Amino acid sequence: MPIIPASCALGLEIALTVCLCSVAPQTTGAATPPRDACSLFTAPQISKVLGVTVTDGRHPIPSTVLLCGWAPAGGPQLDGKKLSVNLMTERAFEVGKTPVHGIAKTPLSGVGDDAYYLTDSGRGTGLSVKSGGIYVQIWVGGFPPEKQKGLEKALALQMLTKL
Repeated sequence: MPIIPASCALGLEIALTVCLCSVAPQTTGAATPPRDACSLFTAPQISKVLGVTVTDGRHPIPSTVLLCGWAPAGGPQLDGKKLSVNLMTERAFEVGKTPVHGIAKTPLSGVGDDAYYLTDSGRGTGLSVKSGGIYVQIWVGGFPPEKQKGLEKALALQMLTKL
């Protein structure tokens, strides 16, 4: 199995996220989708869940508000505690369920209308959530995999109270 340098993997991950999330989410229900991923959480809310003080959310790609990240002062570190949130399209959410070699997909009940975890060895675990016509992906970093899942679920449940 070829080894991909971390910088290349991160670049590929960002490119894939931008491609899948670059179109504004469409709604089929009554809820109006958030237009800015940074509006879904506050720094104090995330700090409490992650157990570390984070700064206000920032758009890692300035040209899109569909991606937002929170991290401690000094910015995100590769293995540091952080949160990344992506507003998704319905298509990206559904494509995310497609089996892919090396990426485990685990359904999660009790969170929104539909939810599933994605787990890969390079990035860890992320949670994709559907609520009405709103699609969001939540990635927590800097924790062991099972802890990440619990934190992502807790954040998703908090987020759903605002939608």
